[in-house]
Amino acid sequence: MSLSLDSTQLDRYSRHIILEEVGPEGQKRLLEGEALVLGAGGLGAPVIQYLAAAGVGKLTIVDDDVVERSNLQRQIVHTDADVGEPKAESARRYVEALNPDVEVTTRRTRLDVDNARDLFSGHDVIVDCTDNFRTRYIVNDAARLESIPVAHGAIYKFEGQATTLVPEGPCYRCLFPEAPEPGTVPDCATTGVLGVLPGTLGCIQATEAAKLLLETGEPLVGRMLFYDAMDMTFETVEYARNPECPVCGEDPIETIEGIDYSGGCAIEAD
Repeated sequence: MSLSLDSTQLDRYSRHIILEEVGPEGQKRLLEGEALVLGAGGLGAPVIQYLAAAGVGKLTIVDDDVVERSNLQRQIVHTDADVGEPKAESARRYVEALNPDVEVTTRRTRLDVDNARDLFSGHDVIVDCTDNFRTRYIVNDAARLESIPVAHGAIYKFEGQATTLVPEGPCYRCLFPEAPEPGTVPDCATTGVLGVLPGTLGCIQATEAAKLLLETGEPLVGRMLFYDAMDMTFETVEYARNPECPVCGEDPIETIEGIDYSGGCAIEAD
């Protein structure tokens, strides 16, 4: 690697550098890494915090929403002074104040079929912090076509789940071939969410992203981790690649253009 660590970086990342599994070469990988975080809300906030603190050199933050006061109970990169400001810009200011090593790019847009692959292109890892099934399926399909791994997370009231999707492993459609019908799973604005819950899940996602960038450890590939905050329990369920999956199976799609992501997000056979 061409990048060398200066004295300030040796100090900042010293606890990484003394880890045998990371060391100076691993820290260089992080500094040269490019991560895209989809969403600067409950899950995105801790992901952004920890990837920036870890020294991931390039962070792209994608979010088209603005900060509301009701967000502040869990979206901890934003403050009361940021209410009304774009979340992507509020998160950018947080990162720039935390770590000058990190180059932040903000995209104030909503991910969709027509821009997903362009947004993803060139990144080493995608961290999916979105809050709806339609977007998750677009993320899965576009990332698979771009051969980029995804650290996925989701939360509901007091529960959360996380898994990691890599190009050579099973995809989100292998686990959930179809989404629930629209309106059958309410969002946190309707049901509420424990404020600290996304902190736990977001930290798991950030850990998975860091491991992928470092090329170390065993990511949650083919494993869904379920977390119950009320019982303080973790459970892991394994899942396998589906040879008939339209995205990663034996006859995969070549584009997401023209796919109807409404309803159950299923891909109809030709």
